[in-house]
Amino acid sequence: MKQTADELIRTVEDAAGFLKRIPESKASQSPLPAGWSRIQILGHLIDSASNNHQRFVRALKVSALEFPKYEQDQWVELQNYKNAPWPELVDLWRLYNRHLARIIESVPADKLETSCKIGPSEPMTLRELIEDYLRHLKHHVTQLQG
Repeated sequence: MKQTADELIRTVEDAAGFLKRIPESKASQSPLPAGWSRIQILGHLIDSASNNHQRFVRALKVSALEFPKYEQDQWVELQNYKNAPWPELVDLWRLYNRHLARIIESVPADKLETSCKIGPSEPMTLRELIEDYLRHLKHHVTQLQG
């Protein structure tokens, strides 16, 4: 998992450097009429880090994990990301992911096959969950940079 953790750090550090140069006024604009702004997308990525932090750590302590579904639209709205300071969110996201990379790197090999079921989704292994987290993060980083 070291390679995955290193890739997570590289992706986040590269993106954070770019994101810090975006003016807050531009970060708060929605690129699509009904879409999230960059601030809201970054808030969603913070939520993803938070939810996956819980999943990763809890999966280390059990033989099978069941975790509730993440209600993304409600979470983004309830946390009022659209009015949060952009530089603060960039820093929070960057540092949270550095923490997750440390967790990922230290996952024992025998725990990577722990079954994880999130909401109504099909079960996946902890390894697959970690890999999916990185894929999801990269997808949204591409949106943020677009």
